[in-house]
Amino acid sequence: MLARTVKHFFRKIGERQYSKVGIIGVPFDKGQRKAGVGEAPDIIRSAGLVNELQGLGLNVHDYGNVQYETASINVDNMPNLGDVAACTQKLSEMVQQSLRDGRRVLTIGGDHSIGIGSIDGHVKVDKDVAILWIDAHADLNTNKTSESGNVHGMPVALLASELADYWPYLPGMDWQQPIVSIRNVGYIGLRSVDRYERLVIEKFGITAFGMEDVERFGIHEVVNMALRKIDPDNNRSLHVSFDIDSLDPLEAPSTGTPVRGGLSLREGIHLMEDLYRTNRLNALDLVEVNPRIGDKKSVDFTVEAAIHIIQAGFGYSRRGLKVPEGITDLPLQTFR
Repeated sequence: MLARTVKHFFRKIGERQYSKVGIIGVPFDKGQRKAGVGEAPDIIRSAGLVNELQGLGLNVHDYGNVQYETASINVDNMPNLGDVAACTQKLSEMVQQSLRDGRRVLTIGGDHSIGIGSIDGHVKVDKDVAILWIDAHADLNTNKTSESGNVHGMPVALLASELADYWPYLPGMDWQQPIVSIRNVGYIGLRSVDRYERLVIEKFGITAFGMEDVERFGIHEVVNMALRKIDPDNNRSLHVSFDIDSLDPLEAPSTGTPVRGGLSLREGIHLMEDLYRTNRLNALDLVEVNPRIGDKKSVDFTVEAAIHIIQAGFGYSRRGLKVPEGITDLPLQTFR
């Protein structure tokens, strides 16, 4: 009873002035071939996400799940492009609405193709946006270079203005123009990069930190180095697109394309805490949790990791919530 009373006391007095957050669920799995990833938004919500965010003193509005109508579109080596185009267009509109409502955006996928829509919406509102792509994979393939044809391996290439000439005309994607400069994109956590993707990274001098860089410099310095490259004047709106497979599979086993040797959960949380402290983190995608992969323990472990990452991005501090100015002592009745 005493522990609950103290916890309630700190939660009440530790609330800062309310910050607004909008949640958008994207139950989308057509950017890859493994069923189940589309179930993640509702699974993560049911694990208590909204209550956890409200416990940080946040004003949370859930905009619900993206719903869309699709048309049949045929483009070589891009199956389900009609679904990708329709879903991401609707997501872009919902992200724009949340930002214009004065709310930072949390987008819960779904596979990583949804980053096309979330980043497009962010750029259309805030214009000058810097993007951190936290992922084991570079997602820089085009339909001509991808071995799998999975669109969740193509979103950065679709968004980058420097790569516009490498694409054919894509029916259904006229709403989305490649308006992000690749100079404004930074990678953290890479450890499974295709040959063509490496060529693109080297050709354009893309800011890219693999796991060997994290091991050499530490996650704190890697985050700072990435920000100095993609946001040198500390004035851009920040967008983080966080693929749960950036974490080591021991930390997040229920995901479709796991790669050993990834970030620890502690490193992922530290990364998000650092980005939150910039006061410019206005959008976060959390993608690629797949509740159909692994047993219940694995799924629960992965969902818990996802919620820890989200909390860190929206203000949770492992030091505890700050007490407001003017309060210097505990009221005696707290302990009676």
